[in-house]
Amino acid sequence: MTHPIEESDMPHRRIIHIYWVAFLFAALLAAQGCAVAPYTGRNQLMLVSPQQELTLGNQAAEQVLHEEKVVRSGAQVNEVQAIGRRIAMVADQQGYQWQFYVVDDPETINAFALPGGKVFVYTGLLRVAKSPDEVAAVIAHEIGHVLARHGGERLSNTLLAQVGQEAAMIALGDMSPTATKAANVAFGLGAQYGYILPFSRQQEYEADYIGLMIMAQAGYDPRAAISFWQTMMQQDKAKPPEYLSTHPSDRNRIAELERAMPRAMQYYQNSRRM
Repeated sequence: MTHPIEESDMPHRRIIHIYWVAFLFAALLAAQGCAVAPYTGRNQLMLVSPQQELTLGNQAAEQVLHEEKVVRSGAQVNEVQAIGRRIAMVADQQGYQWQFYVVDDPETINAFALPGGKVFVYTGLLRVAKSPDEVAAVIAHEIGHVLARHGGERLSNTLLAQVGQEAAMIALGDMSPTATKAANVAFGLGAQYGYILPFSRQQEYEADYIGLMIMAQAGYDPRAAISFWQTMMQQDKAKPPEYLSTHPSDRNRIAELERAMPRAMQYYQNSRRM
């Protein structure tokens, strides 16, 4: 025979639930610093293994290849693959299966990379890029995301935010349903604009920096990264403010690239002597 839960038991059960969530939250926090980003040395929270990242990246790549119109041959494909392989050799990351694809979409000025080394470049971006060095700047940036394991890091931080949200909801358990719902929405906005988006911008700056160094080491002129983003500034005047975007503003991005340029130029000059 089952017994109804006494009201006096409810606070005790809630306290136990809070302890469990707090334990999970502390366990996630304790994992911080278990990975270090290349070139920058930044400590990273990483709750997923490289193999898990690779599996997720391969699954996502299969979906992209199924849904997008991928160009299989031609001058643009040859250029992207040659540039990608040259930069990947400098990256020298064991275990990654570097593959470079061109997606036929002349209106989309974009490129992205998936964990494990699948890089996709849209023909719209190739239309805007004015030289192989500018294409190299974009591909190196995407390779920088992969090298720094930004996909796994973002997933890890999303998991961390979700645990924090559950803890907040337990703490607000005595509030009315309307108040609890409002708090839930507020937390979501706080996590999105106060933490997740700024963190994404940090990853973008980091991929810019890593990309600048490896393109220079591969013998591509790093100054092309600045000329490319100067062109991008003219492409879309209706971009959202930086604080509402996962990406830095073009102006701030260029400023950071200029700050890193002396070191990149040393790599570039050294590569030309070899």
